[in-house]
Amino acid sequence: MTTIPPSSTMQAHNLNSEVIKLAESSVTAYHCDRIKGTHKANKLHSLRRNRIRRGSSSDVISTAHRIHHLKICAMSQSFVDQIGLHLGTSSETEVLEKTPSYLFRTEIGGQVKVSVGRKNTKYAVYIEVSSLPKWSSEHNLALSWGVFRSDASRLMVLNSQSSDPNTSKSLSETTVQTPFVEKSLGRHAAELEFDSNQAPFYLSFLLHSSLGAAAGESGIRTHRKTSFCVPVGIGSGCPVPFGISFSRDGSVNFSLFSRNAERVALCLYGEMTDEPSLEIDLDPYVNRTGDIWHVSMENVDGFVSYGYRCKGDILWDKGSRFHVRHVLLDPYAKILGSFFPDQGKSISLAKCLGRLSKEPAFDWTGHVYPCLPMEKLVVYRLNVGRFTEDKSSQLPTDVAGTFTGLIKKLHHFKTLGVNAILLEPIFPFDEQKGPYLPYHFFSPLNSYGPTCDCLLAITSMKEMVKTLHANGIEVLLEVVFTSTAEGGDAACQTIAFRGIDNSSYYIVGRDAESAADNALNCNHPIVQRMILDSLQYWVTEFHIDGFCFMNAASLTQGLNGEHLSRPPLLEAIAFDPILSKTKIIADCWSPLEMSCKEIQFPHWKRWAEMNTKFCHDVRDFLRGEGLLSDFATRLCGSGDIFSDGRGPAFSFNFITRNFGFHLVDLVSFSSGDLSSQLSWNCGEEGPTSNAVVLETRLKQIRNFLFILFISLGVPVLNMGDECGQSTGGSLSDSDRKPFNWNSLKTSFAIQTTQFIAFLISLRMRRNDIFQKRNFMLVKNIDWRGNDQFLPKWEDPSSKFLAVTLKTDEDEDDRSDRGDLFIAFNASKSSESVILPQLPEEMEWLCLVDTSLPFPGFFLEDGGPTFKQAGLATYEIMSHSCALFEAKRRSS
Repeated sequence: MTTIPPSSTMQAHNLNSEVIKLAESSVTAYHCDRIKGTHKANKLHSLRRNRIRRGSSSDVISTAHRIHHLKICAMSQSFVDQIGLHLGTSSETEVLEKTPSYLFRTEIGGQVKVSVGRKNTKYAVYIEVSSLPKWSSEHNLALSWGVFRSDASRLMVLNSQSSDPNTSKSLSETTVQTPFVEKSLGRHAAELEFDSNQAPFYLSFLLHSSLGAAAGESGIRTHRKTSFCVPVGIGSGCPVPFGISFSRDGSVNFSLFSRNAERVALCLYGEMTDEPSLEIDLDPYVNRTGDIWHVSMENVDGFVSYGYRCKGDILWDKGSRFHVRHVLLDPYAKILGSFFPDQGKSISLAKCLGRLSKEPAFDWTGHVYPCLPMEKLVVYRLNVGRFTEDKSSQLPTDVAGTFTGLIKKLHHFKTLGVNAILLEPIFPFDEQKGPYLPYHFFSPLNSYGPTCDCLLAITSMKEMVKTLHANGIEVLLEVVFTSTAEGGDAACQTIAFRGIDNSSYYIVGRDAESAADNALNCNHPIVQRMILDSLQYWVTEFHIDGFCFMNAASLTQGLNGEHLSRPPLLEAIAFDPILSKTKIIADCWSPLEMSCKEIQFPHWKRWAEMNTKFCHDVRDFLRGEGLLSDFATRLCGSGDIFSDGRGPAFSFNFITRNFGFHLVDLVSFSSGDLSSQLSWNCGEEGPTSNAVVLETRLKQIRNFLFILFISLGVPVLNMGDECGQSTGGSLSDSDRKPFNWNSLKTSFAIQTTQFIAFLISLRMRRNDIFQKRNFMLVKNIDWRGNDQFLPKWEDPSSKFLAVTLKTDEDEDDRSDRGDLFIAFNASKSSESVILPQLPEEMEWLCLVDTSLPFPGFFLEDGGPTFKQAGLATYEIMSHSCALFEAKRRSS
């Protein structure tokens, strides 16, 4: 190692002061007018990098821009150890691996070329000076240099005896002088070597002659009067892909969008540290392409997680919300650490970091997609946590309430006969705000994995999907892209988007009534891209079969709240080569406003919809207040909505959902403040022992299930309705209880689950009617009202409707494909009906009568109807439904 002679301490002090002063004034002094640098070609991003071969007359030097405010902050001593150095000079330098190079002009002319490469386990910095004018060969050229991480005024201690890298030392102790070796006339070189595990850091230096140093000269600087400065172990990086990406050589690329941030710092954390172990300020010229900030690091060993600080002004009128003390989550992070809320400050903070690790490998060998046609779906909607977290599930604590727990209850799905499950949102969310306010879109909730581990959550979810697919069950996800868990200006809870670029990610400048302050600007190009990337990620990495978009009406709005006839995001999803092969469903229900916005949803014959009108009209009819015309429209697939080229298979029908009443509550509570639920308590409010009321409630529950499964469209059954789950009449989500597996043993649950399984098997068997992709022909439908007359469609007092569904003439002559006759009676009195006349060899069999006691209210093979006067007549009891099928007489 070359050190400063004791006799030159004062002169060295002056020279070293200048090194630090100049480095501090422009940390990014590895530039001339525009820094020229070369990087080894990257196969994916070769447009910005060119290969350099040292000593060749055909060197190609790519231009890198000037860097300002580039710094690395060492916030913790857990990682920043002392740098072990091997210093020396050589006339012939070994060929370096991965050699980014930088070309400078000096203030007196000539050039300085710096190459930073790898030699086995060390970094080698090769510095070559050429064509310095008025330079006498007898004046030995020397290098005065130091390294820093925090800032240029804090050169790191190189004394190997010191245990603290942040210990204050004199300037003579923190700056080293190294002589150059003259390689040829006018050409000098020096080489420094550093242990690679000490990167990243910055090397700052000046040039001077031995005589000049003795005379106290300040040294030779860049033409911009700054010190020379080069990064070691840090590269400019690439703008794509977003997030972090790992190269085969072990380097890691970081990429983040922020249009309005003035500066961005990458924060790296060690194990169990609350403060960054290392903080790297990204330069807006070298580390920014357009609105994308990026940087690469060759070594991230010793770091566990990462986040960003985005620095800029807080301009309330323009929507800027930059807070330099926030460490923000990368929106594209695939693996998340824990969620750390901090309620102890005047400004509420919440910190969640991305993990610096690759996604766990998963073996998809043998996996096969069910690829079910839309019209064949029978959907069961559930909440992953609540489905098995109750002790009654009898699952281990690390399995209950997880994706693995869901697999353990596979038999329940098979008992019911459903072939698709719709998972309530599984994106990470603040538990105090609920799953419909996520703060991230690229990872499953950690608590849905065993032991709440993020890696296990990813693996167990993939195992769940693979297992369900192997059993013919598709997996659909509810997704929310319209609002996030980040608070407004009052709470100022910043996790990611608000602190990264509030005015790009969120809708700003609207009236309070027209948009929430955490409403994502989904049709902004960068937000649109993020959503598309998220959806594609779930399809390609998790093999998800489709998505249900909550609050989908908001996705059709422009920046000022105007309705867009062709919303860019929705159109992009419809025609995306990956997403277009999945089920995409719009649900215009807003969980935040607890209401549904009825709009003409743009669909491009690709978008299905959660049919809220089906829910409302069926509820109205069975409580005796709806019109027959509305009810009949829902039975036949909602032609008023889906006759636009889509068909009934695009109608996802439901009676209850994960907001509002369960099925039992729907027939038990209807007080004045519950009018929005369109419910009917059947005579008494709440729990009762009245036998007549209980019988009516039981019939109504059967009626709801019967109508759900015999209507054209895709039936969606809500978790818990099969076993009598209840909130006690409360509409609050906090009152929704976990699934009680013991309740499946009750008489109500036994007959209800068997009834559901029968109805699903009936749909499958009679798919010619109940699972049609197209609407039925008018000639195949025959409607009847009271006393065999045509229905009084618009008469509110009409509460009885019957219909004959005829098989197509080109249907195979099969005994199990006869006509169907269905009757619905929502009145308080019974109604006698004469069934349509059949050929002599045929007879009507009653398959369902919801007024009969269990187990006779549904029959797999049906029972013959009672005949009078040569015609088959049947009495439809009050508040009941019945279904008949024409079959050949048994011999």
